[in-house]
Amino acid sequence: MSKLIYSQEELEAESDYATPHVECGLRLHGGFNADGEYVSPRTKYRWNAINAWQRELQKQNVEIVEATTALLTEPNFPNEAQAVFLLQNGIQQPLWDSLTITGLIEARGKALAEFTPPDFQDIIVEDISGTALGHMGKGLMTAHGWDEGGKEGSALGGHDAMWFATRDLIFGKDKFPLASPPESIGRVKEGREMEGIPAEHEMLISFLMNLLMIEVRAERAFRFYEAVIGHAEVFKDKREEAKHAVMMVNRIRTDENIHVAWLKVAISEFRNFTIKKTDGTQVKGATLLDPIWKNMVHWHAVEMHEANRENNHAEMDAKILATEKGVEIIKGFKKLAA
Repeated sequence: MSKLIYSQEELEAESDYATPHVECGLRLHGGFNADGEYVSPRTKYRWNAINAWQRELQKQNVEIVEATTALLTEPNFPNEAQAVFLLQNGIQQPLWDSLTITGLIEARGKALAEFTPPDFQDIIVEDISGTALGHMGKGLMTAHGWDEGGKEGSALGGHDAMWFATRDLIFGKDKFPLASPPESIGRVKEGREMEGIPAEHEMLISFLMNLLMIEVRAERAFRFYEAVIGHAEVFKDKREEAKHAVMMVNRIRTDENIHVAWLKVAISEFRNFTIKKTDGTQVKGATLLDPIWKNMVHWHAVEMHEANRENNHAEMDAKILATEKGVEIIKGFKKLAA
């Protein structure tokens, strides 16, 4: 029988690394085993736990929520061909800004480690002690937050620093002024959507759905960065650095896989459990969650793009037109639109 209950110390435990993780002078989380393979931070027991909770759902024939890039119906902007075209024409700031903003946004994720989640056993009929939902306050959220923004006092950078190292490998440090990230990259709801449960529980389950869709968008970003940075016609004078930068992106992806996994399990558990509503009645979690999940997916896949399209295109046009041959380059750039 699989172990289903873990201590916080276990879920936050580090593996035994043969070699530390250092890039561009930055000490980073995770490390390498004796064979030189990258090992994600805090995964000594965390993967075992998540896999065990997922197997329990599968034994019960519980549907695992779909969360793949197939949900993202709008194309990326700029697309891969456009990004390569800009680099070929010496316009580097858009990619620099993109990598910088990604790192700055990742740093915000550290807040997860400082958040105390409500006890979902208070609103769930079934025992959740051997589930992901039952371990959110026992290491899952702290480990996730530290992955993103680094563990306080460890002197090791998280994904924020890993993105900056990726950027610096191909551009060098301080190539352009520091870009400013958007205030939010998630769906901001107006008012209550699950009034049948306490506000703090609604806030967290909605946050987890938002976070899962952000992770799905991150997977598409990984593919974009790998294709652009690794393209044979760019960074010709820094081919080894570019290859190493792609490797860095893959390390971040490896780390993020565990985030997608636990979020999918936790949300799927909530859908399957019986929820005690504040009015004394009971309802299947899916009844509360599914309409919100549908809206969440649509916002990340469509509405977000529609709301930001005009501003994103205007900012890109301005960066291109600010260069010496901007008028000519922007014509070629627009021809490559998907």
